[in-house]
Amino acid sequence: MESVIRVVPKDDFSLELWFDDGTHRLFDAKPYLDRGVFTRLKDPVKFRQAFVAFDTVCWPGDIDIAPETLYDRSVPLAD
Repeated sequence: MESVIRVVPKDDFSLELWFDDGTHRLFDAKPYLDRGVFTRLKDPVKFRQAFVAFDTVCWPGDIDIAPETLYDRSVPLAD
């Protein structure tokens, strides 16, 4: 399983991600913002507080997304 090693939250509610396998990907979080705990991330200030912990992306308040979801549902970016 790939692990997230770096995240940059974007203003359009996407996450620019780097994984330990060397890939650089873009994950669109907008479809998740109407579900469960992710509704709290509709606030752009809160969304931009994303950080890497436990091999994935987390936010304050015990919010995270599984690293396999981030990898499988993201698109590759050219470096």
